[in-house]
Amino acid sequence: MIERAAVVGCGVIGAAWVARMRLRRVDVLVYDPAPSAPGVLDEVTDQAVAAWADLGLPVEPLGRLSVCRSIEDAAADVDLVQECVPERLQLKHATIGAIEAAASPEVIIASSTSGFTPSVLAAGMSHPERLVVAHPFNPVYLLPLVEVVGGTETSPAAIDRAMAIYMGLGMKPLHVRVEIDAFIADRLLEAVWREALWLVNDGVATTAEIDDAIRYGFGLRWAQMGLFETYRTAGGAGGMRHFLDQFGPSLAWPWTKLTDTPEWTEELVETIADQSDAQSGDRTLAELIAERDRNLVAILRALESVDAGAGRSVAALRGVASTD
Repeated sequence: MIERAAVVGCGVIGAAWVARMRLRRVDVLVYDPAPSAPGVLDEVTDQAVAAWADLGLPVEPLGRLSVCRSIEDAAADVDLVQECVPERLQLKHATIGAIEAAASPEVIIASSTSGFTPSVLAAGMSHPERLVVAHPFNPVYLLPLVEVVGGTETSPAAIDRAMAIYMGLGMKPLHVRVEIDAFIADRLLEAVWREALWLVNDGVATTAEIDDAIRYGFGLRWAQMGLFETYRTAGGAGGMRHFLDQFGPSLAWPWTKLTDTPEWTEELVETIADQSDAQSGDRTLAELIAERDRNLVAILRALESVDAGAGRSVAALRGVASTD
């Protein structure tokens, strides 16, 4: 378990990293030049504390928070630096360069990027062996998955160290063994996202109808069993082989449009935006976030009670917290 960490960039993702770390009693040093950063940190921390309290996890004492004047001040004396600046490669390179210059040689430098591979991010580093991608999912303080990806020059020791750090934060680190654009989870999400865009574009379904198809249907199965085990059960006594024999040939049918996207017109943007606004009604962003977290807590509690899916991460975190 680490004692001190730095987070550089405190938007929604960075602030949520800070909250999870502090809830695990890690002292966090942060740097973000944006005037809005302190407010985002306070707001997200309050959300995280409320969610962990609903889960029945300890929320006190929080790790100390120190707001720094520079990257150098934040990264100088910590066990991990989590980079969370916007997805602009030039900015990422400049930020990682500043972190590398300030951090001790043994410190892991982890990027929260979803858009760049670690080898691309490590270009120009003096010690690329300590850089990993650690790609989380929003809200970081509740969703345990973090994809840990090494580049061509990342050392196995850095991967092992990163995996151990995130386990100590109560997360489920998934080692992405092959360096690939968009990693694993986002590639799956992109496939669903592309098809959803076509369904809206072609007037087949609204944003609300698509969301209902997910949350009332396969989303519930995925939350506790994932994709392959769900289909394994659909194969009956014959298992996955029977399922594949029965449904595999249908993959040749031209149902989906996964290799294409609809033309990105202003009309499509307006359609999606208007439908989304109508779907949310008069609920504010804060109300939507509170609803999201409340529902996730309920799902996590239910999964924990039956020792399934992400509920196991909560149970493990509860066990670790009881020994702290």
